[in-house]
Amino acid sequence: MSERRIALVAEGPTDFEVIQAALKAIVPVRFTLTLLQPEPTQPAMGSGWGGVLKWCDAAGARHAGTLDTDPTLEGVDLLVIHLDVDVAQAQYADCGLQVPAQAGAKGWATLPCHMPCPPVADTCARLETVFFSWLSPAQAGPKTVLCLPAQSSGTWLAAATLPAGHVLLGGAECNVAVESRLAQLPLAHRIRKVPREYRSQAGQVTANWARVKSFCSQADAFEQAVKAAL
Repeated sequence: MSERRIALVAEGPTDFEVIQAALKAIVPVRFTLTLLQPEPTQPAMGSGWGGVLKWCDAAGARHAGTLDTDPTLEGVDLLVIHLDVDVAQAQYADCGLQVPAQAGAKGWATLPCHMPCPPVADTCARLETVFFSWLSPAQAGPKTVLCLPAQSSGTWLAAATLPAGHVLLGGAECNVAVESRLAQLPLAHRIRKVPREYRSQAGQVTANWARVKSFCSQADAFEQAVKAAL
């Protein structure tokens, strides 16, 4: 089987490291992963969830069909679009003072949209609705997969690296502070949110993926979606 081409739209470079490591545990063949967003040659898009929003809005303006048929994505075997679930607690004004008016004019679904947690699935369902409103009139095709780590990709890294009984892993998918607290732990377990440190620990996400799934239902949901799309 030939090498697969996977493209990623993500909030930032640390998310790239975690998601690439997860894909190495899921995808049984060789693949190359290309980061479409954030992209240094398009600084106007920015990073964070606002950058993902702008990428989706631009995709909808460029192409009204499924992303699988977007000429700019020709040859891509899988498109992964990432949003941390803590985005459900954000507001459009966080991306700029003009964005709430833009959201109203374009009919984007409402933020914040979080629901009581657990279960995290209720918030994820609402966040998917928000994502699809950003993308409209384009639609996600069968080769498009949403990656929605709860509450962030740092939670998956914590699940892969911390001891099983660690306090941060209790109710981790409902705790928006896991990623920030991971950066404040004693040195033996501390991982700061910078690409170099995430990259150095990413191999544990691949090696301990079954453990990550045991703590993080959204990791299992991502795996099932990737397997169905490839």
